[in-house]
Amino acid sequence: MMRRTVMIGVVISFWLSAYLFQSCSDREHRRFLSSELSDESLLDSVQYRTFLYFWEGADPESGMALERIHLDSTANPNDRTVTTGGSGFGIMAIVSGMERGYITREEGLLRLTRIVDFLERADSFHGAFPHWLDGGSGRVIPFGRKDNGADLVETAFLMQGILSAVGYLQAGSVAECALSSRMDELWRRVEWDWFCRGDSVLFWHWSPDYSWEMNFPVRGYNECLIMYLLATASPTHAISPDVYCRGWADNGRLIEPHSEEGYELRFRYQGGPGVPLFWAHYSFLGLDPRGLKDRYQPDYFEEMKNLSLANRAYCIRNPRRFKKYGEDCWGLTACYSIEGYAAHAPNEKSDLGVISPTAALSSIVYVSEFARQALRNFFNRGDCLWGKYGFYDAFSDTESWYPKRYLAIDQGPIVIMIENYRSQLFWKLFMGHPDVQNGLKRLGFESPHLSKREEEL
Repeated sequence: MMRRTVMIGVVISFWLSAYLFQSCSDREHRRFLSSELSDESLLDSVQYRTFLYFWEGADPESGMALERIHLDSTANPNDRTVTTGGSGFGIMAIVSGMERGYITREEGLLRLTRIVDFLERADSFHGAFPHWLDGGSGRVIPFGRKDNGADLVETAFLMQGILSAVGYLQAGSVAECALSSRMDELWRRVEWDWFCRGDSVLFWHWSPDYSWEMNFPVRGYNECLIMYLLATASPTHAISPDVYCRGWADNGRLIEPHSEEGYELRFRYQGGPGVPLFWAHYSFLGLDPRGLKDRYQPDYFEEMKNLSLANRAYCIRNPRRFKKYGEDCWGLTACYSIEGYAAHAPNEKSDLGVISPTAALSSIVYVSEFARQALRNFFNRGDCLWGKYGFYDAFSDTESWYPKRYLAIDQGPIVIMIENYRSQLFWKLFMGHPDVQNGLKRLGFESPHLSKREEEL
């Protein structure tokens, strides 16, 4: 755990930089100020402000992460839609706030308890949660007409956060240990194996009204690696490792060596070439890619690093000649778009001229120098990109489009990956969980965390 004196110093560093930034009305003054801030102070400013989305901006009753917050008054201010996957990210953000001293452990425990209270009574289906819930009643809010039941992928993102919190709390006070046990029970009741439908693949959705009509078998590579790992790791409802090989890896067809923007990639990416960058983030918030390998991939870190570099290189090449794309303005991923929401990606069909700060910033664990370069550029641009809860979700210089809007699933990875870059906190917590270790072993993964565990035993 971090020393108390370090916590105090970090908080002082943030408040000093935040105060100065807010007090500077001149853009050139802000640019000068940014150049004077150390990387650590700037990272802390961004991490803290983004953390506030999940702290001050959370649903007031459930403590869950709101799906969206619009500060430009284009959304219903009374919207109580909370997101399960985004709340998994939010749980990790709260843990980072406890560790960094942004909040006290007592405050964090109270908030996490409120979230668990809510999840224990909220709608779930065979232990799996829907994509959206009403933050007051706990009833499902349909994500689509037939998507009004279990969402196994969002559940996996939620469980990634829960298992990380279990690792953080279980060595704490009596009250923290008691809460970690309740969190563990939420994890144990997910019936992962039921979502195979007797087949050798996991299915994304199930509805109490439409059963399996969504009919979405999940195959790689996309953001769902974490779902297959957790389904194999379950101590109560585990899938067979064969489901990973035949379902996720598609009997080896997952492997498709190719090059994008001059960078070598090994996987076949669904919908490629050129995919949204959140595929390099969501599964690896807790799953540590460093030294991670299995029969299909000799180096997960290198693969995700090259995916990030290809994304940046495409923006530098900028084939559609969008305004201000370049070395310090890059990052294409799923986010808000000029019309609704879109999976922006580095290919000419999916590139709509919209940059999302989460893409570059959450890649800091892979390409730290380039991510920090983008961070300073975004920060220097001031109020058009930076607001109450950190950087806004997306913008387009070409269209002079700068909405003051946030999405939980984009804000969360910024906090978590900055923390992993600074301290590897969530990689240590998640990878240290005994069930996760068991799942990795069952799937034939190799990781320094597994070797370390064996040495300890």
